[in-house]
Amino acid sequence: MLLVHAKSLGALRREMIEVLGLDVARGFLTRMGYRAGVHDAQMARKVRSKTTLKDIFVVGPQMHCLEGIGVSEAVRLEFDLERGRHYGEFLWTSPVEDEEHIRYFSIGDEPACWMQIGYASGFSTEFMGRQVLYREVECQSMGHAACRIVGKLVEEWGDEAAQDLRYMMPDFFAELGASTGKRSVSPFGLPKTQSEVADGPVGISSGFSAVMHMVRKVAPTQATVLFLGESGVGKEVFARTLHRMSARSSKSFVAVNCAAIPEQLIESELFGVERGAFTGAMQSRPGRFERADGGTLFLDEIGTLSSSAQGKLLRVLQEGEVERLGGSHTTKVDVRVIAATNADLREEVKAGRFREDLFFRLNVFPVCIAPLRERREDIPLLMSHFLTKYNQLHGRSLTGFTQRAVDAMLSYEWPGNVREMENVIERGVILGSDNGPVDSSHLFTSGERFDEKRFEVGREGRLIVSDPAALVSDPEPDRELDRVSRGVSNLLLGEGDDCGNVSLDEVETLLLKRALARANGNVAAAARLLGITRPQMVYRLKSRGIVDEGD
Repeated sequence: MLLVHAKSLGALRREMIEVLGLDVARGFLTRMGYRAGVHDAQMARKVRSKTTLKDIFVVGPQMHCLEGIGVSEAVRLEFDLERGRHYGEFLWTSPVEDEEHIRYFSIGDEPACWMQIGYASGFSTEFMGRQVLYREVECQSMGHAACRIVGKLVEEWGDEAAQDLRYMMPDFFAELGASTGKRSVSPFGLPKTQSEVADGPVGISSGFSAVMHMVRKVAPTQATVLFLGESGVGKEVFARTLHRMSARSSKSFVAVNCAAIPEQLIESELFGVERGAFTGAMQSRPGRFERADGGTLFLDEIGTLSSSAQGKLLRVLQEGEVERLGGSHTTKVDVRVIAATNADLREEVKAGRFREDLFFRLNVFPVCIAPLRERREDIPLLMSHFLTKYNQLHGRSLTGFTQRAVDAMLSYEWPGNVREMENVIERGVILGSDNGPVDSSHLFTSGERFDEKRFEVGREGRLIVSDPAALVSDPEPDRELDRVSRGVSNLLLGEGDDCGNVSLDEVETLLLKRALARANGNVAAAARLLGITRPQMVYRLKSRGIVDEGD
């Protein structure tokens, strides 16, 4: 946490409004609050994992107050994860945002609790696993006695949500919707045209926003773009979005998976073929470059191209013309090339598998897409999006996700990234029952592995050991600790006969010492290893004489 003077925040807010404009400033602060809410919801799941859902949810209003934002009072709170229902109504008093806003600006007709609205929406979205939007219906900056907010699922707001969602999402989405003149709100909260809902990018994390900022910057140009990232992160989805935002949007977008085409056919597929060029070439046909003339050609997995195809591709990029296989003349083409790869092309160049001159020709504007495990704020939005998509596709009516399913989705590492998540949710929609929720048993059915926690804290604060091997894994234990380790291991595993003299106090002392050793003496880090707070860790260390009272 970072403590900041309210007046400093107010001065920053004022300067942002005056320099950037009210809409841009509101967007930045709303998204800042959104991410704070997401992080607090993640923490709430950990610290109150053994309590009721309501007790977990009220961490949000409690943290809201503790963090100095204002006092929150629940008027009405109803939610059902399994049926996908959420309704929240709260009163805010002493809101610091209003106080600072009124300090510099007069009473107006628009609400001013931007960070708080973002916080409530982010916390509830992470908690529900569905996109939840809170709107401020009364605000002290509008002359009301207190601030009143109401939260519902995005789709329940209908067209009313469009304006507020502009501030939740990076501003290029609003520009994209406005430029098409067919703006609507998708169930997961992004302003889009109807044709873009199915295959557009989804997210709100800083990593996602950074990628879309790069896409927005390069889209109006003619520059070659190279998307980099692990398999399944959505490189083609971003490429299609770039095409839609470019001046070539009315022309063709032609996608080629270079890895899926046999090496002997890749040149004819890309550059075309003349009749009789090889056995079986019964007629002339254009290649992908000619079909994409005037538009965009997307070359996925470009690192798999043969050296011959790499050389011809380099010539096309340099000269803007193609020669069909077996042909005797060249054809001018006006094509923007977007390439993508999950390989490290610099290493491929060093290994001699990729031409250096082609790499530099493609690497004009590289865009690196972070894996899903590094942008977990996007997971609830993706869950809502894919649930809606596959309900419609398969004619199903799954209502939402169980708490187990939400916890599993948020804790899984997603090695296959967004593509894996899409497949998992489609599987859940198929296996689940209509008018019921998707459960974790519907989702993870093909051997997905989760990282096991070694230590958990039970409901009454008891320490639970979930990995007995953790007790005996220290390479250099002293004799006393070695005796306790051996006794605990035998007790838990039902082996040996030297476990009767090991007390519970000795077990806890062992865990405290091992955690402190693992953390190289860092008490806070050791506390995190054991799943307890730093004050709890300090108390236990001092009570057992592991550290001195003055430490």
